[in-house]
Amino acid sequence: MDLVEQIRSLYQTLRQDMRTRFQRHVPFGDLFTDRWETAKSWGFGEGTSVYDNVLILGDVRVGANTWIGPNCILDGSGGPLIIGDWCSISAGVQIYTHDTVRRSTSLGTEPVDTAPTTIGSGVYIGPNTVVARGVTIGDKAVIGAMSLVNRDVAAGMRAWGSPARTIIPPAVP
Repeated sequence: MDLVEQIRSLYQTLRQDMRTRFQRHVPFGDLFTDRWETAKSWGFGEGTSVYDNVLILGDVRVGANTWIGPNCILDGSGGPLIIGDWCSISAGVQIYTHDTVRRSTSLGTEPVDTAPTTIGSGVYIGPNTVVARGVTIGDKAVIGAMSLVNRDVAAGMRAWGSPARTIIPPAVP
């Protein structure tokens, strides 16, 4: 059996095992990698997991027990991108520390704009949300799905929309 056939056979076995054990299908790379080992290899906190198909660029720091969902972009190429403990970064979330708007619209005469981006601890970011450069999201904030977060969100607040608007959460009895 040649190498390609061996890989296909292994892939089919791993795929069937994933389906039997967890009732899920995952991309090829996620069958061959361990999400917790990937996080550990990046120096992320204990108990954090990162899917194989997450794009990690530049200076990205993640705390403990944080879940980084599939198909995310963590772009710390414009300065530190810091994500706290116990966060849920849902599938398809994009978090940036730079943008090339001025560079592009000036035909290259202006620089790439950069600024650190910080996500506090206990933050939930809904699927397919974009967090722009320089934004700070405070501890225990909740960001709704498909939001564009282009300004800070204070601790404990809820925000959603494009651009995201903040609301005061109801008091807990």
